[in-house]
Amino acid sequence: MLQDLLLMQKREVESRLAEPYVVRDVGNRSYDHDLVNVVMGPRRAGKSFFAVHLAKTLGNFGYVNFDDERLVREKDYDALVAAADAIYGNPRHLLLDEIQNLPGWELLVNRLQRQGRRLLITGSNAHLLSSDLATHLTGRHMQTVLFPFSFPEFLRAGREPATAPEKLESLRSYAESGGYPEPLLKGVGRADYLNTLLRSVLYKDIVVRHKIRSPQALDDLAAYLVSSVARDYSLTRLTTLPGLSSVHTAEKYLKHLEEALLFFSVSRFSRKVREQIRANKKIYCVDNGVVTSAAFRTSLDRGRLYENLVAIHLQRRRLDGGLEFFFWKGPRNEEVDFVVKSGPQIVSLIQVTSDMSEPATREREVRALLKAGQELECPNLLILSESDEREEDASWFAAEGRIKYVPLWKWLSEAADSQFGRG
Repeated sequence: MLQDLLLMQKREVESRLAEPYVVRDVGNRSYDHDLVNVVMGPRRAGKSFFAVHLAKTLGNFGYVNFDDERLVREKDYDALVAAADAIYGNPRHLLLDEIQNLPGWELLVNRLQRQGRRLLITGSNAHLLSSDLATHLTGRHMQTVLFPFSFPEFLRAGREPATAPEKLESLRSYAESGGYPEPLLKGVGRADYLNTLLRSVLYKDIVVRHKIRSPQALDDLAAYLVSSVARDYSLTRLTTLPGLSSVHTAEKYLKHLEEALLFFSVSRFSRKVREQIRANKKIYCVDNGVVTSAAFRTSLDRGRLYENLVAIHLQRRRLDGGLEFFFWKGPRNEEVDFVVKSGPQIVSLIQVTSDMSEPATREREVRALLKAGQELECPNLLILSESDEREEDASWFAAEGRIKYVPLWKWLSEAADSQFGRG
């Protein structure tokens, strides 16, 4: 039985290796070591495809996919490993796919790693693949975060634009469609695919696993958050939604959605920890395609979609351990979209807008940047929009600074390390 299942999975892997592959941007890192390689990311973001191609570069490898209820029910883990050894000829490397579905998976990984196995594991649950691995494999694992296609990967998957107007048009398309690989590469209907994926994550990864008593309340919360991307929220406000009668329930359901890597929250910046905890947070979604497919259409605008793209880029870096980021609000409700920290130092303040041609918009964005720059003592002031590219000195009463304007498509196309004091 086990060997039959793994043989079927082996044929699937062989067919996938024959498909076109878009190289992912994961930095220059080595995977050929005795640490456990962890590939973390949302469901269907391309983790398995990336991991299979990565495993192939490491040599002969065995493959077990735990996104199969028949394998998850298996209690004899030694028999499972023995079946993989028999099929793949005692491989040194093992790729364990969607391992969070296996009860007690962290103990199995720990034991196999101690026995000298070279392990590559993937999973879709942020809590399992950070907290539990940190507990059981302290100092013995290396994490790679893989989200849906970034903008450079999106361009790589299609026709690379040559001119600035073409790149802007590609940015608009990316902001609308998002980066999930299958709709882009296989031509499946994006809206239907992403709505089905959202339902699968809600019900398979959350409702069933956590025994949610009110699935409709979870569904309503996800719909509300999708339509509220790039806006602030409070747990008290969430309790006004149907089925979320208490702050405790709202907090628990939101935590499940964030652990499933559908959404992530950004805190308001404050040097006082208590104020930071008590303040409203802003919500973002892991992919713009999910937003445009599932949100109420009347609630969307291009500026918020662009802001979500920047948040996703920064979240990748945060999960890789490269930085922290927040939003800032002044005493008169002036707002800066992103305060970027590298270690103890604030290295960049970022505003995101779709159009800087309106004088009122420009004044609002510049004024907030200057006031935040003065308060936080950060001179690196950046405005991302569709096409503005220049630098200018600006002032607002006692606050003054030099503001750099960069087209969003260019900022997303480059490593952007120089924006964060690393270049």
